Amino acid sequence: MEVEKQRGKGHKLVLMPSPFQGHITPLLQLANILYSKGFSITIVHTVFNSPDPSSYPHFTFHPLHGALSETEASKVDAVHLTDIINIKCVQPLKKFLATLLSSQDDDDSVPVSCFIADAALYFTQSVCDEFGIPRLVLRTGGASSFLVFASFPLLREKGYFPVQESRLEEAVVDLPPLKVKDLPVFQSKEPEAFYKLVCRFIDECKKSSGIIWNTYEELESSALTKLRQDFSVPMYPIGPFHKYSLPGSTSTSLLTPDQSCITWLDKQEHKSVVYVSFGSIVAISEAEFLEIAWGLANSNQPFLWAIRPGTIRGSEWLEPLPSEFLENLGGRGYIVKWAPQEQVLKHPAVGAFWTHNGWNSTLESVCEGVPMICMPSFGDQKINAKYASDVWKVGVQLENKLERGEIEKIIRKVMLGDEAKEIRENVMNLKEKANLCLKEGGSSYCFLDSLVSEILSLKSSTSKAH
Repeated sequence: MEVEKQRGKGHKLVLMPSPFQGHITPLLQLANILYSKGFSITIVHTVFNSPDPSSYPHFTFHPLHGALSETEASKVDAVHLTDIINIKCVQPLKKFLATLLSSQDDDDSVPVSCFIADAALYFTQSVCDEFGIPRLVLRTGGASSFLVFASFPLLREKGYFPVQESRLEEAVVDLPPLKVKDLPVFQSKEPEAFYKLVCRFIDECKKSSGIIWNTYEELESSALTKLRQDFSVPMYPIGPFHKYSLPGSTSTSLLTPDQSCITWLDKQEHKSVVYVSFGSIVAISEAEFLEIAWGLANSNQPFLWAIRPGTIRGSEWLEPLPSEFLENLGGRGYIVKWAPQEQVLKHPAVGAFWTHNGWNSTLESVCEGVPMICMPSFGDQKINAKYASDVWKVGVQLENKLERGEIEKIIRKVMLGDEAKEIRENVMNLKEKANLCLKEGGSSYCFLDSLVSEILSLKSSTSKAH
């Protein structure tokens, strides 16, 4: 390990996350992985949703002032916000890099080997080109959803976009096993903005020096194989990031997890609990919230439910819940504002995860061998849910209207039915592969090794150029 630690010594990496929870977490995990290889790490970030530097004393943090205010950020949807970042961060980033590179002339300063940007921050490619810095891209979602994003122009040409209600059950011939209803949409005032954003970030990925993935070869080999044919840039599937045992790894959560739920889980029977969490962005209506609550109660399974304040449209927190609801369950239900998800999924009492299928949640569930109840909402979640239910067969999708009887039925199916045994076997098999890929000689272990070599060779070519 000590020899390994020396490989990147004397080389600086600059990383920039997209300021959403599901994007910040994997980028900081990647930074920790590369730090363990000896690289020195600088994180540039927006002031909005900025990471907490005190959690990472071994990194240097640099906020891009004047790029994006909290007020601006709070008024728009994620697509529009990403567009604003791609415009407003250009000058602040150029200013930062100019200062950084001019200090490189000092004898004791560490040269910048490369810039690693979240794929959504496509503006970083032209900025890096201007400064002669190689750019690698981190794709925080899965390879299967990226393949669909890369097919957007083809899907439009074939008439699948814009998505029509009448065609939802139709198969997307070029992208099996997807149906039209599985295609990624984003609830935005301008649907066209999402399409343009995706096409732009795909194009800029093609110009990068390589793409890093928080996935592993054995989970998404067919998508990765296809992407390697379509893109001429190297692919580095080095995930699952959260499974690397690194010193000083800390929580990257923007919300404070409530640890009391672990004490509650300790009192529950093995694999009996349904853990429910819809991530950091998804919002539901009051009617949907109540159907979920009664479906959970009527299933007779213990449940742990993380309800982020603001999850229920028009409510602060649990106001719509009948006052006696939890008392009447006799301790069978536990509700928190935010849960320490990795710890929860590792807990022996957890038997299923009802999820929105954001990529981090999907991957964490697979890696801990926990079957899923899939309820995707937007973006890549629909594709992740389709793969979980129909390709990897590690979960069941809530296809119909959110109704308590249907919910009760699905919970029983995933926890108790004949299908439950098969789902559990499939997910345990993928868990085993996730553990093996990180060990010496495993796929992710080898890809990380080539990534480090690639970064070191990129460094030498730019230092010659300057």
